[in-house]
Amino acid sequence: MKSSERSEKLHWQKIEEALGYSFCNEKLLNEAMTHRSYANEHLVNSPDNERLEFLGDAVLDLVISQYLMVYLPHSPEGELTRIRAEVVTLPSLARLAKLLDLGTGLLLGRGEKRSGGREKSSLLADTLEALFGAIFIDGGYEAAKAVILPLFIPLVQQAAAEEGQDFKSRLQETLQAAQCCLPVYQLRETAGPAHEPIYHVDVLINERTYGAGQGHTKKEAEQAAAKAALQTLDNNS
Repeated sequence: MKSSERSEKLHWQKIEEALGYSFCNEKLLNEAMTHRSYANEHLVNSPDNERLEFLGDAVLDLVISQYLMVYLPHSPEGELTRIRAEVVTLPSLARLAKLLDLGTGLLLGRGEKRSGGREKSSLLADTLEALFGAIFIDGGYEAAKAVILPLFIPLVQQAAAEEGQDFKSRLQETLQAAQCCLPVYQLRETAGPAHEPIYHVDVLINERTYGAGQGHTKKEAEQAAAKAALQTLDNNS
């Protein structure tokens, strides 16, 4: 084992401690922390984390959906969908991944390391979902739920308290007050099946991306992107 790989794998215990979960099958943890660039470069027997990420995405949606059904027993389906869409956005997942310091333990190819892969939001978000998938296989649904809920309940509660808020209007008002140009919303991609698409939208200010959002409608995705941009502006102030 190379020294860099040894260092990364030593960090996995800290990740388990941060998650509050110890794997019975360490191969699942290894798979969850292996990026495609590393697997392709080293031709390792262990697969990369993309399949686990696919599973973890579904597990996360189920856990959050079940919690919302209990936490908001009288809210309509549209409101539950809005809250879930805001909570499981790429920016939220990336922030949690950074708090858990997942980047330090990632197995990355040389090129991905040089390009700052340990700090890439999309890569970190995918890794967190891969860990959720690995925990689901290793310990079952209840184990996954026990890990996911403490991380996401504060986000759910915040999103629920923001019912009816128009983040696009708030962002426009903030920029006008600062005498900045108006935001531009760009559809980056549409993912998912045709009957249930997921829209990914970026919001640009002065041709620079300040936020990204996703949702089951373009409106939801734009609202999520505007919210992320407001958070970016607040952090930079």
